[in-house]
Amino acid sequence: MSKLAVFFWLLNILLDTAGHLAFKSAAVTEHEVELQRWKIMLASPPIWIGIGCFCLEFGVWFALLSLIPLSLAMLIGSINIVVVMLAGRLLFQERLDRMRLIGMCLIALGVALAGGYA
Repeated sequence: MSKLAVFFWLLNILLDTAGHLAFKSAAVTEHEVELQRWKIMLASPPIWIGIGCFCLEFGVWFALLSLIPLSLAMLIGSINIVVVMLAGRLLFQERLDRMRLIGMCLIALGVALAGGYA
């Protein structure tokens, strides 16, 4: 892959991860009444940060697709799953059991093979 494609790929990972983390942050509320919960989420800055990240990611994805084949982009884009899971563990103390860790390793290996890095 060209340096520009790698740049757009890394930017895609960053924006995707930030968007998911922002949405998770907005979704963590103490209110049990659904309507109140949604009002709080929609008024919180994290949800708008997440929306902004996903809008930017949309453009970055198009830029990446202009440089590499869709089949390769989809395969290497799978690393987003691993990065989001690790970030969820670090920031939200989410559980990573053995099966999830094995799955993450297999995804990372697949990305390395698909991207020609193994």
